[in-house]
Amino acid sequence: MSSSPPPAAAAELPDPAATSVDAMGWMQGYPPPTDKLITFDDPAGGAYPRTRWSFSHVRETVPTANVWRGNGPPSPLPAAPRDLSQIAFTTAAGQPMSFGEMVERTYADGILVLHRGAVVCEQYFGALAPERPHIAMSVTKSFVGTLAAILVAEGALDAEAPVTIHLPELAPTAYGDASVREVMDMTIGVRYSEDYADPAAEVWGYARAGGMLVQGPGYAGPKSFYEFLVTLEKDGAHGDAFAYKTVNAEVLAWVLRRASGRSLADLLSEKIWRPIGAEQDAYFMVDRIGTEAGGGGLNTTLRDLARFGETMRNGGIAPGGRRAIPAAAVADITRGGDPAKFSRAGYPLLDGWSYRDMWWITNNPHRAFMARGIHGQCIYVDPTAEMVIARYAAHPMAANGANDPLTLPAFQAVAEALMRG
Repeated sequence: MSSSPPPAAAAELPDPAATSVDAMGWMQGYPPPTDKLITFDDPAGGAYPRTRWSFSHVRETVPTANVWRGNGPPSPLPAAPRDLSQIAFTTAAGQPMSFGEMVERTYADGILVLHRGAVVCEQYFGALAPERPHIAMSVTKSFVGTLAAILVAEGALDAEAPVTIHLPELAPTAYGDASVREVMDMTIGVRYSEDYADPAAEVWGYARAGGMLVQGPGYAGPKSFYEFLVTLEKDGAHGDAFAYKTVNAEVLAWVLRRASGRSLADLLSEKIWRPIGAEQDAYFMVDRIGTEAGGGGLNTTLRDLARFGETMRNGGIAPGGRRAIPAAAVADITRGGDPAKFSRAGYPLLDGWSYRDMWWITNNPHRAFMARGIHGQCIYVDPTAEMVIARYAAHPMAANGANDPLTLPAFQAVAEALMRG
């Protein structure tokens, strides 16, 4: 997600129906046939089309930490179904398309649309189901950024303080002269590539250190997130430009643990998951010493992802009317960052956007903002249209340059249709 390369032509992408879980038969049978097995130690398990199963079954293949929903009733999501499938829009490439076609062509595992707090559309495909968590990928970062904004609003964290106040271990690293705010807004100069098309990019070393990829026999690199983070070197000035790098989220997650004295899973349960009235427990992927993956390891149900989005849309008020997130925290997020700093990152489809507290701010007339993850995960919040879209997916291409040309105009078209009544 650090760059948005031009989307692949449709002819280069696999047929969604032919590569569905049902069509391929992944993990069917007791036991499944050898050629239909998906296991963590086989790298193919993390590649399309097996991801159409594995993205909805993460905790069956790797260790996880639970995020408790609490023992109260879930917050209400009343149903007001509408057929959105025929809403028409034009893609960024000028191609006419319907909302229903977009859902299929972007390999959605599930999509849920809220309007004024009511569910107008809820669909599941393949391995996903209402009660089953799906990996959120980098949508995780927006939860971590929100937790940071909450602690700042509560006076438990100083955003302008040096990172080393909490993490003296990072004094010799890229973060030795960085502020917490610079980490929260990803304006850090650090040598780290997020280019998923480059097998030598540092993102793969990060993933192996965190146990998200097989380390393999003879592996001698860092064996935990903490061990990896202390190796990062400075590259450029802090504060000058937005640069999307997952390690910033891991550093922020480490800051949150130190500032709160809580694990990330427990902090999320206390500050967000229980207050919003989540319906199901969530969970994090963890490394070999039990440290949660704050950059992309959260798994939630689609309905609870939508609850979080609805809470953000309402300024921190959860469905049902309960104050869940401090208004000051939501206001800090939604005011956005500096578009000039964002523009230097080179996202041609995101012209005029900004980034704040690990949320993507469109700065469009509807004041929409997003949580975004590779392979098509997202929360899209449109305050003007009183709409939230939560989406899980298993797109064959990681970078959102393959999704944005279809999803962003589709979301805008749905917003306008809902506003018309």
